[in-house]
Amino acid sequence: MAVGSHNKLRNKGSSMQKTIIVTGAGSGIGSATANAFLDDGYRVGFLGRRAATLEAAANGHENALLLPCDVSNPADVDAAFATAISSWGRLDILFNNAGIGSPPASVDETDVDVWMNVVAINLTGSFLCARAAFAQMRSQSPQGGRIINNGSISAHAPRPGSAPYTSTKHAITGLTKSLSLDGRAYDICASQIDIGNALTEMAVPMTKGVPQADGSIRAEATMDVAHVASSVLHMANLPLDANVQFMTVMTPKMPFIGRG
Repeated sequence: MAVGSHNKLRNKGSSMQKTIIVTGAGSGIGSATANAFLDDGYRVGFLGRRAATLEAAANGHENALLLPCDVSNPADVDAAFATAISSWGRLDILFNNAGIGSPPASVDETDVDVWMNVVAINLTGSFLCARAAFAQMRSQSPQGGRIINNGSISAHAPRPGSAPYTSTKHAITGLTKSLSLDGRAYDICASQIDIGNALTEMAVPMTKGVPQADGSIRAEATMDVAHVASSVLHMANLPLDANVQFMTVMTPKMPFIGRG
């Protein structure tokens, strides 16, 4: 029996049914991943800013829990996690996915408010959600869990004019490493998945043409977002004595490996 099938049988209709909160679950990678976990038998918290978007993404599934929340607001985050724990009793996985981009601009032309907003969502939001998840995983019995952070190809190689986004994604790598170290004593694993050109609404401009390092504008290859969802599911379904510390999943034709 395949590993995925074994997990599905274990999770569905069982008191051991595993739980996950997915941030930014209303669209794109978050929605695709949250629904992949529903299909695998998890109870899934759809966490995001807009309740109507979350409702549409969850499509009335009996194992979906809607958690409207601004991840940059500490009180919102604490309340959302408290709701999930009250409903489930424990938290097994956090997929820290919520994030935004910013309009292409050189550093001197980047509005400070844009910088602050990107940092608030991408970095502070990830910290607040990781903090809440870590506290629950440390205190629950059995102890432990897994935090998976959505990094980016930009955690390694930036696009032109992307200082706010790129800076936060480099910082996510530091957060992931710190969580891994802090979590060792409590069976809390931390991972990072760096995603390149998954075809979501955010990636549509890549199919038409985006700035390259040499100053040109070129269209780029993309991949089905389902490959991201299945990758996160694989990371999550490992036992806590195994961990994918870093994973890069990308279309092989995007300009990342090599000189452009």
